[in-house]
Amino acid sequence: MLLRRSRAVLAALWGGFLLCIAGVAAPAAFAVLERAQAGLMVGRLFALEAQIAMAAALLLILMERRLARDTGSKNLSAEFFLPAGALFCTVAGYYALHPMMEAAKAGQGPWSFMTLHAFSFAFFGLKTLAVLALAWRTSSHIKV
Repeated sequence: MLLRRSRAVLAALWGGFLLCIAGVAAPAAFAVLERAQAGLMVGRLFALEAQIAMAAALLLILMERRLARDTGSKNLSAEFFLPAGALFCTVAGYYALHPMMEAAKAGQGPWSFMTLHAFSFAFFGLKTLAVLALAWRTSSHIKV
């Protein structure tokens, strides 16, 4: 029971963190800072978010596998695939695309910065949806 609640709380906290970055922190930075400074600040936020995402996704996957083992289930569930998908979005959207975006800013590479930014934005959006779906699914399984 404690593991189920911990999983739900972690998913909810992670989802709230993603919404705060996308809905509050990034827009606020661009509203009050010069474009270059806002870009540096938001870049730092996304670097921190990527590290947190890696840890949260791995913890949630391990929690799900433990719960599946305890119940005798051999099947992989949505509670496994949602954090795994979020982990994939983090790796692809930040760790793969971010270096390419830096190169594009320097005029290198086949794709423009805006094209890469659009893909990065899409991965962040998909990750946010996956984490929010996980938070909803895990909270609906908890009996009060």
